[in-house]
Amino acid sequence: MTATTHTTGAPLSTAPRSSAELIRAEDATVAHNYHPLPVVVARAEGTWVEDVEGRRYLDMLAGYSALNFGHRHPALIAAARDQLEQVTLTSRAFHNDRLAGFAEALADLTGLDMTLPMNTGAEAVESALKIARKWAYEVKGVAPDQATIVVAAGNFHGRTTTIVSFSDDPVARTGFGPFTPGFRTVPYDDLAAVEAAIDDTTAAVLIEPIQGEAGVLIATDGYLAGVRELTQRKGVLFIADEIQSGLGRTGTTLAVAHEDVLPDLLLLGKALGGGIVPVSAVVGRRAVMGVLRPGEHGSTFGGNPLAAAVGSAVIDLLRTGEFQERARTLGAVLAEGLAGLVGRGVLRYRARGLWAGVDVDPAIGTGREISERLLTEGILVKDTHGSTIRIAPPLTITREELNSAVGALGKVLGG
Repeated sequence: MTATTHTTGAPLSTAPRSSAELIRAEDATVAHNYHPLPVVVARAEGTWVEDVEGRRYLDMLAGYSALNFGHRHPALIAAARDQLEQVTLTSRAFHNDRLAGFAEALADLTGLDMTLPMNTGAEAVESALKIARKWAYEVKGVAPDQATIVVAAGNFHGRTTTIVSFSDDPVARTGFGPFTPGFRTVPYDDLAAVEAAIDDTTAAVLIEPIQGEAGVLIATDGYLAGVRELTQRKGVLFIADEIQSGLGRTGTTLAVAHEDVLPDLLLLGKALGGGIVPVSAVVGRRAVMGVLRPGEHGSTFGGNPLAAAVGSAVIDLLRTGEFQERARTLGAVLAEGLAGLVGRGVLRYRARGLWAGVDVDPAIGTGREISERLLTEGILVKDTHGSTIRIAPPLTITREELNSAVGALGKVLGG
């Protein structure tokens, strides 16, 4: 095979490269906005991935819930392949034959009315902020440029300039100011603080039903229902960011369903694209979504036929209830296994469905160090905030695989 060249004229080798060589090349040519574990994935199927040397690993992170249905789920791959043979992109300058069905399916799945299709989770959040502000000015009557949005401390909604403006994570914020005004931060899981922050300028309350990046923090029972009652009583919108918690992860289609709550605007992403293409959406009430008019917001790729086809196939998988039931049943297995490690290297854990945050004893190691030790045992997880690791396997995981992963965690903790 003839070697190709880049702009300097130096040859680019086509020979296979080792994990170490690929990591070095990436380090030299890719911006350092991530600190990955030292594994180079080359192939994947179901709950398992394989590196370039052929070593296999059990994926217990699932792309931060983007791979709820596992790697390369046959129904999702088939939907993508079929659509690739037809049309992949039209832009929204024209209609396409897949978008209407996708939006109808999302409305049926969520109990809401209209969809604004986007690509990434951060785009969905940014879009919802714009919709909420527009609604505040046109419907609620807030003075121009005075709308405020109440958010929770410890939040993670993305890393755009506006979103980090209301983050309290110094790593996400430092060096990226000046910041966008218009946000009020209150403690998470504090209903009284939410009420105190609402005034005549408030457009919306934006909440993650479960705070994933913060370590899978689960609010006390009644908090989400309280936010819903409070926002309705005060005449403000409730925006639920279910980009990580939604689409089966917690044992229900949506995490807000644990308290029988329906927000005004629902944010979806990650698993909506099945781990194949980026797909996100703002789904909401018609009276709120209707404030957008042609030209006021858009996305070249948002609602493209390929994304709509894959997203529709994802919704078809969720309609059966199989994955929600797996998350409930196997979530109990995960919680039981983690409970057995408390006092044996685990200080505490929080779990709902197949999603857990595990606080390990700092004397044993940081979250990063524990993740690296698990890597040597063939288990992939990721750390957050010091000595916390996150566990979020594909919902296709078996009981045996789950028990094996918990057993490996116990082994590396020395418990």
